Amino acid sequence: MLFVRSLVFQIVYYLNVSFWMLVWLPTMPFGRRAVMELGRQWGRTTLWWAEKICGLKHDIRGLENIPTGAMIVACKHQSVWDTFTLPIFFPDFSYILKRELVWLPFFGWYLIAAEQIAIDRSQRGKLLPQLARKANDLFAQGRQLFIFPEGTRRKPGAKPEYKYGVAHIYSQSNVPVVPAAVNVGLFWPRRGFLIRPGTAVLEFLPPIAPGLSPREFLDLLQERIETASDRLLDEAAAKDETLAKILAANRAAAREEEALAGSPRGE
Repeated sequence: MLFVRSLVFQIVYYLNVSFWMLVWLPTMPFGRRAVMELGRQWGRTTLWWAEKICGLKHDIRGLENIPTGAMIVACKHQSVWDTFTLPIFFPDFSYILKRELVWLPFFGWYLIAAEQIAIDRSQRGKLLPQLARKANDLFAQGRQLFIFPEGTRRKPGAKPEYKYGVAHIYSQSNVPVVPAAVNVGLFWPRRGFLIRPGTAVLEFLPPIAPGLSPREFLDLLQERIETASDRLLDEAAAKDETLAKILAANRAAAREEEALAGSPRGE
């Protein structure tokens, strides 16, 4: 039954996004805010379908921790779920994405119309200054920047791998950072087909004010996100034995990986 529900949802998922892309085409001349509503409608309807078909509910916590105006939202990234859920709660957002995505028909057109930050990852030495400059242009407009600090989706319970990029942007700007924790990787994993029933939680944590050194900031950001995400994972695992086994296996693999990384060569 889990396979059948997941299969039906995967079909509905792509039909849903295709529907909204076609219906929303006339909004493109009306500016980024009109186009952004597409992202919110897609997110809301996908959450609804996920609950109705797969039994995957959602719980959004800590909305009172979101300030107004310009900010960085640094979210734990475990699933595609994160990418369409975040925009629902922010009026004028931008993701950082690879430039090649804007070349895609329809999808890329919307990214351009919504004025998202596209970067050329081949320009390695110039990438961080380029990012900081584009981010500050965005903050000057009172907009919100979404960043996944580890750069990619991670398994729940995996060893964290936070990148310096978010710390560089933080140090070059004067805006607060709202950390966000999730547990959705237990239900809708990266590169996974099966979607399990339960409650996916997105929790916004108290903002980190500007003014810390990059190292202090990155350490604090990781501590807050990882502590909260581990709490949410444990909360979900306590309600479902299957999820508990998945989480235990992921954490065991993370400990083994850490032990191997710390072993001298040749052992």
